[in-house]
Amino acid sequence: MNVDVNVEQSIRLEEITFCKYQLTTVNKNIVLTFPQLLQLRTNVNKLTFHESICDIIDSDNFVLLFVADKQHLIYLDISQLLQLKEVIDSFFTPVKSVLI
Repeated sequence: MNVDVNVEQSIRLEEITFCKYQLTTVNKNIVLTFPQLLQLRTNVNKLTFHESICDIIDSDNFVLLFVADKQHLIYLDISQLLQLKEVIDSFFTPVKSVLI
């Protein structure tokens, strides 16, 4: 059986202005300040340790995550949680230019 699936990145993080960022999930757009973004990164890193992922899989297979000083609540399954971690990590990783 062949199934064609277009997988679109459902989670994005963009810089709006200096120290203002927009997190776009499946059904929400959340404006974050830089300290809120750092707090989100800390929470996501705690949830994506191997032991934490195993606990999530053993219990509910999803997490509820408060974002932006508990103004927003987002529902993430395991794949979305890992995708959010990847997006946040790539946002904080500097791009190195290569001279040819």
